[in-house]
Amino acid sequence: MYPDTLSSTVSITPKHSVLVVDDHPIIRHGVCQTLGLEPDLQVVAEASSATEALDALRTFSADLAVIDVSLNGTNGIELIKQIRNEHPRLPILVLSMHDESLYALRAVRAGAGGYIMKREAPDLLLTAVRKVLGGEVYLSPALERRARPAEEPAPAANPIDALSDRELEVLDLVGQGHHTRDIAQRLDLSSKTIETHRLNMKDKLGLKTAPELIRYAVNWVRSQAH
Repeated sequence: MYPDTLSSTVSITPKHSVLVVDDHPIIRHGVCQTLGLEPDLQVVAEASSATEALDALRTFSADLAVIDVSLNGTNGIELIKQIRNEHPRLPILVLSMHDESLYALRAVRAGAGGYIMKREAPDLLLTAVRKVLGGEVYLSPALERRARPAEEPAPAANPIDALSDRELEVLDLVGQGHHTRDIAQRLDLSSKTIETHRLNMKDKLGLKTAPELIRYAVNWVRSQAH
């Protein structure tokens, strides 16, 4: 005879609840599917904007937030800061199409536990998720070397690095063709504040006129889309 105790000996893997934030429905669906197939992960909420993400975190209990940099309205870097204000201990992983050399260290400084690009394989995403859930920082090997004290001469500084997170957000919107008033509405700021950001950006980037700033922004956005 076989003992009738098999069901009591089967262990159930505890699931970590995840919030996925991305403004592209198809990509968001794919990320949710990838995470949902894992026995230790479950997606409890999805969001396409910072506002939706914050509302979701007030409604659902999440162990991890996976967020994109490009969102409707406030971008992912600003969202990280807002999450940190309300949920200081929540692990955050940034999953983005934007080059890690530009945004990864900004994301970590804002409070994220890791940064991975969307072009990476699903297995690497799962590795990053579990590393951040475990309280570690996930960066690519190249970014980890950059984050450590340099043993060799640092590369020439990129003028973009001089911009604040908000100025970079405005530059991105300018490069997408948005005007001052539209940017102000999207970011819930005054037009005067946006104009101040544009003046500061011109100074930091060594540009003299508004058309020069627009050309620079357009070219920069195009370079990010490769």
